Amino acid sequence: MRSARGLVAAKAVVHALAMAPLALLGWEAWQVGSGADIDALGADPVAAIEHELGLWALRLLLVTLAVSPLRQVLDQPVLMRFRRLLGLWAFAYASLHFTAYLVLDLRGWWAQVLVEIVERPYITVGFAAWLLLLPLALTSTRGWMRRLGRNWGRLHRLVYLVAALAVLHFWWVVKSDVSEPLLYAAILAVLLGWRLAWRWRSGAAARSARRSTRAEQQ
Repeated sequence: MRSARGLVAAKAVVHALAMAPLALLGWEAWQVGSGADIDALGADPVAAIEHELGLWALRLLLVTLAVSPLRQVLDQPVLMRFRRLLGLWAFAYASLHFTAYLVLDLRGWWAQVLVEIVERPYITVGFAAWLLLLPLALTSTRGWMRRLGRNWGRLHRLVYLVAALAVLHFWWVVKSDVSEPLLYAAILAVLLGWRLAWRWRSGAAARSARRSTRAEQQ
């Protein structure tokens, strides 16, 4: 019972931490809108809102990918309980980022969306990342895990492609100073490298176990 209560409390803390950047952004937007502090979001409030939402989507996506390696290193299976939560928050921020672009940047010119997606590569890549993230969010429940079986794991491996597209999108958006996108690209490379190394190690251990079993049977 205590462990269950502790897990609920821990999830509440994670929810609060994930919501904090959005709450801060909302407060700054209110200050700009009310005239209390017109410089709260800098010289270009729309760009600042879009940037912050997209940046936190990428950060939370990378944190989601880091859950499995942390579980393996720390030998704490309970950490996997937070992966879905973090992934859904990443999707929420990505959806808000896309919505802010549609509403604040295009100002309701919906017909322009397809033109922007086709003609601007960084928007094409960003939209592709969001589109691939959508089915992952929709199938994140236990019910969908049961329905899809092994295919669920294959589908959700797309999250690495989503993260790569998100990093590329960010890289093209900043244009000049790519130090921050480079940092996220390096983090993603480490996480992907860890996954590949772990799978190779697990496969090697399984092959060794099979050889030992055959040798004992002979």
